[in-house]
Amino acid sequence: MHPLKVGKLPSALLGDLIQSITCNDKRVIIGPKIGEDATVIDFGDKYLIVKTDPVTFATQEIGWHTVQVNANDIATMGGVPKWFLVSILLPEGKTDEGMVRKIFSDINRAAEELSITLCGGHTEITYGLSRPIVTGQMLGEVDKNKLVNNANAKLGDEILLTKSIALEGMAVLAREKESELLRRYDSAFIKKVQNFLYDPGISIVKEALIANQTARVSAMHDPTEGGLSTGLWELAKVANTGVTVYAERIPCLWEARTLCADFKLDPMGVVASGALLIVVDPSMSESVKRDIENGGIDCSVIGKLTKIDEGLKIVKNGKKQDLPLFEVDEIASIFCL
Repeated sequence: MHPLKVGKLPSALLGDLIQSITCNDKRVIIGPKIGEDATVIDFGDKYLIVKTDPVTFATQEIGWHTVQVNANDIATMGGVPKWFLVSILLPEGKTDEGMVRKIFSDINRAAEELSITLCGGHTEITYGLSRPIVTGQMLGEVDKNKLVNNANAKLGDEILLTKSIALEGMAVLAREKESELLRRYDSAFIKKVQNFLYDPGISIVKEALIANQTARVSAMHDPTEGGLSTGLWELAKVANTGVTVYAERIPCLWEARTLCADFKLDPMGVVASGALLIVVDPSMSESVKRDIENGGIDCSVIGKLTKIDEGLKIVKNGKKQDLPLFEVDEIASIFCL
């Protein structure tokens, strides 16, 4: 058997593993499923939403990063992130007190920004690691009538995208490869890309809450590892539909396009935290777009859900073609050589 590649498990293998799970607890409203960002548990008058996610590529501000990506997945279900637990694994021989204090400081800063309580976890120095790995577990809650279940997305719904693609991937690249990039770009360019974490920002909590207040949202999905293409595939998988998107409507900042071209990366396959996929009935798409933009966040209508037998398509220069799919995230080629 061949070793598996870095990144998410192959979709077929992951699907088999998920199907092997038996969940007989009737309080589990949404369990493990490709295309759903978190699990949902009935807690009486509200639903509890629970998510766990690690940060593995980034090392700078890794604690802040971990809070954000876990909070995002609570928000995609329509919920408000509330409580955070974290496991911090630190490399043997490379960890000092300053590193540990910085990670904790960054976690606390992110939690304060989002009014989240850090309420537990575990920290240890571990052999065999070359860099810190931080895994978060976020809990949130949602009113039962506001839960977003991606399986409710339907044929004809329109797909909106906030901000821009490849934000997280390019911010991580500019931070982790700064010395290399300084040989080819000026410092102002690099600092701007590094700041993509904050501006436009990788948190999607604000726009998710706006969308869910404006309309009965059919689905929301956070396109992370594998980029927008993988996020669209996951969305179509759980909705049991096809997808058609239009290349000219998909926003990508010119700095991100420049770096992707330089490193021979397809921005459609670059980890895309900060962009939020929102699926709504066509009658509500302009209202959702307007309200999100009034909140100071860019939003574009990029396509629609189609019949499942139409597959996953992207229209470029008026020609429909297969949406590119990525077995691993594009930036894995840079960090895993």
